[in-house]
Amino acid sequence: MKAAVLNGMDQELVVRDDVTLTDLGPGEVHVKLVSSGVCHSDVSAQNGTIPMPLPLVLGHEGAGVVLEVGPGVTDVVAGDHVILSFVPACRKCGPCERGQSYLCAQSGAVSAAPHFVVDGTPIPGMTGLGTFAEELITAESCVVKVENDIPLDIVSLIGCGVTTGVGAAINTAGVTPGSSVVVFGCGGVGISAIQGARIAGAAEILAVDMVDSKLEQAKTFGATHVCKPDDLPQLRTEITGGEGFDFALECIGNPITIRATFDAARRGGTACIVGVGRLTEQVSFSAFELFYSDKNLRGSMYGSANVRTFMPKLLRLWKAGKLDLESMITRRIQLEDINDAFTAMQAGQVIRSVIDYK
Repeated sequence: MKAAVLNGMDQELVVRDDVTLTDLGPGEVHVKLVSSGVCHSDVSAQNGTIPMPLPLVLGHEGAGVVLEVGPGVTDVVAGDHVILSFVPACRKCGPCERGQSYLCAQSGAVSAAPHFVVDGTPIPGMTGLGTFAEELITAESCVVKVENDIPLDIVSLIGCGVTTGVGAAINTAGVTPGSSVVVFGCGGVGISAIQGARIAGAAEILAVDMVDSKLEQAKTFGATHVCKPDDLPQLRTEITGGEGFDFALECIGNPITIRATFDAARRGGTACIVGVGRLTEQVSFSAFELFYSDKNLRGSMYGSANVRTFMPKLLRLWKAGKLDLESMITRRIQLEDINDAFTAMQAGQVIRSVIDYK
């Protein structure tokens, strides 16, 4: 089968047609991919921001059809349509039992399992998945069954960006009706955070980005105001009277914008960090300001979402016309075009590319 393999950091992906899979084991599911989103976290794995063992098959945002299941699998059967979750929800570990499946303790073991075979050597897929392939094997805990009548290109977006962004606004930050919100970064996750804030009933939503086209797109997804970083102080004054925003969400993963997000939140407000930054990068706060500002500084892992309940809710919102997923797909590609898609994403030309395997 075809798969896109990353052999070394900062290298282009190599699309091969001779990749095979290991045997299907207990508790595992064999999935035929129908669609995969191209997420900025894939680029972050390529450039080393997110450390990954190499070589590996990239891709972590996808949907498909179950081909077969291993012994002991009870959640799905052959023919079921599924979302692939890049964080397992084993329902047995401490975090899962606490209702925090997005912190599932099985993530490390699932991510390390090598299910692809390249030149006779087993290699892993990104986060235990590897959706830049025509088929994959993953743990039962990484699949969420969905209704068969929902288009799988729509379903694939739920696998990462939409769950992360909408979840950050609704679950992590807890945006409230009538509140003011600022979102830094208008890529796929940022656009989803804007939609989450809109769904939660925010009165004002300011989108901040460097790219004019992304700011225009942000308006169509629910932003009431848009600006570039230099104009943020003026908009902050206009919207909040200079007090600051009730909720500020950072969807980039840059120390400068993380600091700006904290500063943009009002005293007693919430700053939510959604973007993935490098392990080596630091953000500084004074001991006094953390005490005096009384702000909530939150990280957001996978939108703080319990995937087995939250992902179906997102699809219900889509069916009700309250969550726009179709407009997020700004480019459809074949697997062979994956490197061009990475380049377009880095240039800010797309919100989300989708690989069509049909």
